[in-house]
Amino acid sequence: MKYLHTMLRVSNLDASIAFFKLLGFAETARYDEPEARFTIVMMAPPGGEDTPVELTWNYDPEDLGEARFFGHLAYEVDNIYETCASLQAAGVTINRPPRDGRMAFIRTPDNHSIEFLQKGEALPPEEPWASMGNVGHW
Repeated sequence: MKYLHTMLRVSNLDASIAFFKLLGFAETARYDEPEARFTIVMMAPPGGEDTPVELTWNYDPEDLGEARFFGHLAYEVDNIYETCASLQAAGVTINRPPRDGRMAFIRTPDNHSIEFLQKGEALPPEEPWASMGNVGHW
């Protein structure tokens, strides 16, 4: 058995693609199915082209809510502080800042949680992250 991908339903395809591009992901495939009223876009991080995230956009509006049954996507990053600073500068809310130098959470435009974990050992605590509180939930 081989893991293939994770599918996320999205309410705004363009906003979701732009969000994943902020994370360094690239579009690897697109399937437009107008007769079935949906579009699928596969987005993958560098080196992870074989395990993409599938963004599924149904043309008919849906209330996606904030269901927590999904859990989250998780990605290892080379420097958690640099990753969070870059995303924050682009307007992304850091819901759970990397106070411990090891773990942070953000949310997609459709409120899917994404966890970042520091590659290797945790970095030493660093401001402004060490004293930053949580925003919302993840």
